[in-house]
Amino acid sequence: MNWGNKLIIVFVGFAALMSTLVYKCMHQDFQLVSKDYYNEELRYQERINGLRNAGTAGAVTIEESAGVIHLRLPGTLKGLALQGQVHFYCPANAANDVKLPPDFNNDGDMQINKSQLTPVRYLVKISLYQAETPYYYEQSITISTQ
Repeated sequence: MNWGNKLIIVFVGFAALMSTLVYKCMHQDFQLVSKDYYNEELRYQERINGLRNAGTAGAVTIEESAGVIHLRLPGTLKGLALQGQVHFYCPANAANDVKLPPDFNNDGDMQINKSQLTPVRYLVKISLYQAETPYYYEQSITISTQ
C-alpha cells in the first residue's frame, strides 16, 4: 500500500469520526435552568438589591411540621402589603417546581400544605415587593414524606 492510499484512509477515518461526533451532539438533550434565562439575567440587579434589602430586614424562617410548611417573615415586614412570588424550585426536575403568591397573614406567617409538594429537595426563592422595594430570600429545604 502506498502513501496516497494511507492518506485517503486517514481522511476518511477523520470524516467518519467527525460525523459521529456531530450526530451525537445534535441528539443531546439540554435542560436549561430556566426557559427565559436571558430576561432573568437582565433582572439580576433587582435580585442583588433584594438580597441587600432582605439582609437589613431580617431572615425568613422556613419550618416543616406535620403536613404543613411554615414561612415566617421577619418583624419588619409583618403586616405590610406584599406582592411577589414564593417559588419552590426543584433543581433535579422542573416538573416538581411550584410557584405560589405570597399569602402571609398579619402575623407574617404563610402555611403551605405539603400535599402540593413532592418529597424532594427544593430551593425556596421568595421574591417580595413592598412599594417598589424588593426583598429576596433563598433557602434550601428537603421535604420529607408525609
